[in-house]
Amino acid sequence: MAKEIERKFLVSNDRWRRQADGGTSMKQAYIVAMDDRSVRVRISGGKRAQLTTKISKTKLIREEFEYDIPLDDAEDMMRQAIGIVIEKTRYRIPTAGFIWEIDVYHGDLSGLIVAEVEMNSENDRPLIPDWIGREVTGNYRYSNHYLALEGLPQMSA
Repeated sequence: MAKEIERKFLVSNDRWRRQADGGTSMKQAYIVAMDDRSVRVRISGGKRAQLTTKISKTKLIREEFEYDIPLDDAEDMMRQAIGIVIEKTRYRIPTAGFIWEIDVYHGDLSGLIVAEVEMNSENDRPLIPDWIGREVTGNYRYSNHYLALEGLPQMSA
């Protein structure tokens, strides 16, 4: 069992693009979605597929179980998704010992750009880059699970 400890933010400007890698296209869909847990399938770069179960413990920490699965199985599961299939491009930026992941959403979620930083401990204090906007850690309306089922949150939310 792995713990996912991360903070999530909205992105305030495009300055991050100068430092980002080339990005990886992703499609992900939810097979099960409950208030505190979910099961999702993800295809990255059209080549790698994973099945992931997440169980929330706190706003900052979730238990995460992730397994590689055959691409054909992932595509079959996506056809049975609840809600929309999320399409996004994920970019990575190493910054002061942490890796920031920036998700640029496409399709029904176009216009949304979210940055996450995974930490080893709740006590970690990653450097916050100047392109980071409002923190939305723990705001369920910015979880992929919510986005797949409910769509874009009101930006004032």
